[in-house]
Amino acid sequence: MTDERGSRIGTVLSADIAVPDHERVLRFYSRVLGTGEHPLWREDLLNSQGTPIIGIGARSAEYAHLPAQWMPHIQVADVAASARRAIDRGGKELMHARADDGASQWAVLADPAGAAFGIIPAVSAADFAAAEAAVAAATSPVGTIRWLDLTVADADSIRDFYREVVGWSAQDVAMEHAGDRYADYNMLDGRGTPAAGVCHARGVNAGLPPVWMIYLPVGDLAESLRRVEEEGGTIVKTMKGKDGAYVYAAIRDPIGAHVALTPA
Repeated sequence: MTDERGSRIGTVLSADIAVPDHERVLRFYSRVLGTGEHPLWREDLLNSQGTPIIGIGARSAEYAHLPAQWMPHIQVADVAASARRAIDRGGKELMHARADDGASQWAVLADPAGAAFGIIPAVSAADFAAAEAAVAAATSPVGTIRWLDLTVADADSIRDFYREVVGWSAQDVAMEHAGDRYADYNMLDGRGTPAAGVCHARGVNAGLPPVWMIYLPVGDLAESLRRVEEEGGTIVKTMKGKDGAYVYAAIRDPIGAHVALTPA
């Protein structure tokens, strides 16, 4: 493996979900994400530059056993080895795609807390250079997965699970609640860049489900939240800045899957 590929380990490439009532869920996200004067997401949920970042598939028989969760696709050094380590550390293998010669292509796993995620082989950063340059050169914001985090009762053991399975390293984030100091964790990718968060289910994170929460930016967060309720979803938690504008919202869609929204 080249250093260039190694630098991609732990980087989140995309995310998807398999859902019942596909048309309703597709409409929900199309409406909720497509706000603002210049929407960051198209009606087909490609981002405004036509890039597939998130995907919503119909829950066919093949995917019926998958949980109703948004699943990030994380790049790893060796899919088969990561899947074995996940099982050894108390996780589960939900799907494992192999080529005709038996080589692992991708897998869907669940951690010991039940959060589902996908793993794919790390690819060359050069393969994404043009897309990354296009995003950087864009004159207006585009749809991306801005962040993802996971809130669980035992953040320490889940931190260690992902260090072993994905290849992330961990960085303490000082927290305080009710006079008690503790640490949540930034999980760092192969470049040493924060790729995700693993948080204790307390303080500002109390009440959030133990699933990977992907953060999607929208053009008008207040309007997006209005549409969440209009389209049959639920607002779980919001935060506002000093100016009174929304800076974060956790929502639940009509089938019960959770996602976070942020301003563009």
